[in-house]
Amino acid sequence: MKISIIGMGAVGTEVVSFLLNAGVASEIVAVDSAARKAQAEIWDFSHVASFIYAQNPRLCAGDYADAAGSDLVVVTAGAQLKQGETRDSLAGVNSRVIREIIADVERSSPAAIVLMVTNPVDLMAQAALRFSSYPKERVISLGTIVDTARFMRIVSDHVAIDPKNIFGYVIGDHSHTGFIPWSLCNVCGLDVDAYCALNGLPPLDRAAVRERVLQIGLDIFAGKGNTNHGIAASVFRIIRAIVGNERSVLPVGTLLEGEYGVSGAVMSVPCVIGRTGVQRIVACRLTPEEDEAFQASYRHKLELLKLVGLAA
Repeated sequence: MKISIIGMGAVGTEVVSFLLNAGVASEIVAVDSAARKAQAEIWDFSHVASFIYAQNPRLCAGDYADAAGSDLVVVTAGAQLKQGETRDSLAGVNSRVIREIIADVERSSPAAIVLMVTNPVDLMAQAALRFSSYPKERVISLGTIVDTARFMRIVSDHVAIDPKNIFGYVIGDHSHTGFIPWSLCNVCGLDVDAYCALNGLPPLDRAAVRERVLQIGLDIFAGKGNTNHGIAASVFRIIRAIVGNERSVLPVGTLLEGEYGVSGAVMSVPCVIGRTGVQRIVACRLTPEEDEAFQASYRHKLELLKLVGLAA
């Protein structure tokens, strides 16, 4: 599989590292406006190949012509957050950036699956759909998968077991409107409160968990100027599901057309991910309170779409 990374900042560079060490790509192409940096990164990565016991891919730093025929394109390029900004504040400038990038991506790789990582991710996926002819199943937003990973870690710390034994999602939007549908969550198959009660643990403060999930990314950014490890791991999780045709259910952003009672917006919901992209949107039964939280997130998204001229 040929995979191209558009934008070799902290996230894009770490995605290449995941791909190289896992051996899931036959060719990796790095494209960045800072061509000298991209080339240096690829030279550096080429020396890693001497020590990994995985498929040894062709590595290339170049432009969209070099990325031609990609099976998967990961877009991380765009303006980055500054101290005091929110992801939503990037909507205007990055929608213009994505409009240019997606035109080049489609010309060079019309059959690709596009994985959008540029913030605000769901909105940028919607921009990519608006400014290209890609079908909706092949434009995937990173969505709330990193929020979900943070949620699983927080619950894991509370119950002192492996986070992979925590089941649940953050859905809605990768913003302050994202929420946890606790009715879909469990620990080892048990309702979260039931697990805690049966195992001598204090109950979780659900409001505090959500607040921490939504705040931790901003705290990481404040401490080191970016958030890259968890995001790159989330990107790779989606790539692995695509490459292996896993049909795994992951909370990613996809265009909704009536699902969950909304239409015309890319929202983060559980989706079946496989070789063709989003193979199916999973229908879930939310409680009335959870449905209202989803609708609130949708209303927030509509306001952003109007703000940047992407509303239907």
